[in-house]
Formats: sequence, structure tokens, C-alpha cells
Amino acid sequence: MPEFDFAVLGAGAMGSIVGAHLARAGHRVAMLARGARADALERAGLTIRGLAEFTTPVRVLRDPAALAGAAALIVATKTPGTEPALAALAHAEFGVTLSIQNGPLKNELLTAVFGAERVLGALADTSGELLADGTVLFTRNVNIMIGELDGRDSARVRDLAATIDAAGVRAAATREIVTLEWSKFCGWVGLMALSVTTRAESWKFLTDPDAALVLVRLVRDVGRLATALGIPLSDHAILPTASLCVGPERAAVEIVIEAGRKYRVSAPQHRMSALQDLLAGRPLEVNETLGYALERARALALTVPMLECFRHLIAGIDRARRAPPA
Repeated sequence: MPEFDFAVLGAGAMGSIVGAHLARAGHRVAMLARGARADALERAGLTIRGLAEFTTPVRVLRDPAALAGAAALIVATKTPGTEPALAALAHAEFGVTLSIQNGPLKNELLTAVFGAERVLGALADTSGELLADGTVLFTRNVNIMIGELDGRDSARVRDLAATIDAAGVRAAATREIVTLEWSKFCGWVGLMALSVTTRAESWKFLTDPDAALVLVRLVRDVGRLATALGIPLSDHAILPTASLCVGPERAAVEIVIEAGRKYRVSAPQHRMSALQDLLAGRPLEVNETLGYALERARALALTVPMLECFRHLIAGIDRARRAPPA
């Protein structure tokens, strides 16, 4: 029997939300964290505010070598540095591994370290923000979807989803995880790009006609890539991706604006994690997300002008704001 039920790699907003709810529900949870964040968790535990209000103690592991294994590994770090972080856990025994990071590259990295039979697909349509005092503001609790990458039904997926859901973070099993991951990714690319370039709350750029048009064109670029890879798209994502990728641009823009109106009512303070990273001086998720998609498109000789433009623009923004003063 493994020492822990869950090992959570990364104690930012999403890792903290999932880890805190599982720990409060009585599961044996290890949070893999370091530096000041590890200090804060050891001293005061995990504190969640917003959609849930509680504080719970949690076991903190600073050294990955100290983890022998867990029934499930949940990867919730930012995408930069994922490969070495997983390599440091290659010795550990996990029943299953899954990542709620952004972009499809995550599944490839998990498979390379732990083997395909231990990797599940997952996506989080769930949001939070790590505040300066160390608490986490829980802002959206829509769904964490989990599924077998080959599309089959399995008891391990159903049990895992039910466990997370019962702990208070909505979760469900699906046989369409690849479709849903790519559908979310299409929308995420547009949302991430507009959040970083406008530096606005999500509803503000979503309801702006010009910003909405740019977002639609970005979504359609990544949607063409998914189609070229033989992956069908769905509307069951953070944005209705399938609908955004067909028909006149004007109709797609209206869909985005309507989504923005809903965000204004339901989550007026919502800011993409990329914007939170930008404002906090943390590295942006560029190469592992937009860069990954651009490389896949180039390999297929697929023209994706908006994706290419924003990949270079956001990489430039990331370097410029972190460059030392002259």
C-alpha cells in the first residue's frame, strides 16, 4: 500500500485547491513544494477562500527523492520546467498519473517517464488565484474531466473522478478526453493570448468586439491543427470551440461576446493564470503551449498565422519584462 493516496506536484492555485479539498476529505495527500511556498504550507497549511472557506494541514515534501510513491500523481505545476520535475520523480511508484496543466504536451511528458499504461488524460475547467498572503482564491468550480487516452471506459477513471468530486472539486469521467483536452486548448490559447496582451479581467476582453475577433482567429488556427491531427472538437470546453471553428466570423464573435457577458455576471474578477503570472513576474507558458502547437502545425505544413504571430509576441513580452535594467 503506498504511503499517500495523492501526490500533488505544484502548490500554486490549482494544486492547492485540489490538494486542500482531498486532504480535508481525509485522504493522505503529499504536496510537493519548495522555497517560501513550502515554508508557508508547513507553517499554516492550505487555506482556501472564495467558493470554499477552510484551512487544512497537509504533508509537505520539499525533496522529490523522499517520495516513494502514491496511488495517484496529479501534476499541477506551470508547464515550464515540467520535464526535469517529472524526471526527479521517475523512481517513485504511482498507480496512475495525470496532469491538469495547459496544453497537450503534458501527456507526452508523463508517458515518457511513467509509461503509457499509467497515464490518464485530464483537464481542469476550474480556476483560482494564489494571493500574496499565501491563501488561494477559488473562483470557478466547473469540472475536472478525466479519461483514458485510448477512449475506453475504466473503473480507475470512474473511481478517481468520483473521489475528487466527493471532496468538493467537481470532477467527472469521460471517454472523450483527447477531444476535450484539445477543445479546451483551442480556447485556452485565445484566452491566454488576449489576457496577456490586454492585461484585463477575462470578461472585459471577451465582450470587446475587436478582442473577440482576434480570439476567434486564434481559436480557429489551433482548431485547424486539431482537425489535421484527426481530433474532433467539442463545445464542452471553456469556450464552445466546435461552434467557434465553423460558420461566419461574425457569428463566432457574437458567441465570444455572449461568453464574456456570462463571465461578467458569474466571475467578474476572473483573470487567466497567464495574466497572474505576468503581473507576478513569473515565466509565461509559451514554448510548451503555443510553441508546441506551432511546431506541430509546421510539421504538417499547416499555415497558422495568428498562432505564429502570438507565439512570437508573447515570447517577446515574457523576455522583455524579465530583462534586467540597462
